[in-house]
Amino acid sequence: MVVLSLLYAIYRGIRGWMGKRSFTLADNRVRHITATIAHIQLALGYVLYFNSPLIAYFRGNYQEAIKQFDYLFFGLLHVILMSIAVIVITIGSSSAKRSVTNQGKFRIMTLLFVLGLLIIFIAIPWPFSPLAHRPYLRTF
Repeated sequence: MVVLSLLYAIYRGIRGWMGKRSFTLADNRVRHITATIAHIQLALGYVLYFNSPLIAYFRGNYQEAIKQFDYLFFGLLHVILMSIAVIVITIGSSSAKRSVTNQGKFRIMTLLFVLGLLIIFIAIPWPFSPLAHRPYLRTF
């Protein structure tokens, strides 16, 4: 959900920045809703993170788990990167809101939302990622 919202906000940001448009109420709503969705997604992620048996094992057996990269990725790197991504998105939203010029608002929103999206893509455990080996669908 947050990825779709970010993509739409980035699209509106690029369109406004390159087209030298005015930062309208609709652009402001997209900026605000995108940051809100990111915060909700992070809160839900924290709930899942702290209720995960994999994370319970990681925290309970830290010295052993830290040596296995899959446990390290899910126990530490994933949550840190996702948190940083939401912080970047929040800074982008807040800075865009406070910017004086229309072009400044679009530029700040676009650049920091793209950076946040890039961090999110890095933190996703893709099957082809060198960080974590996880299939798209698990078979039980």
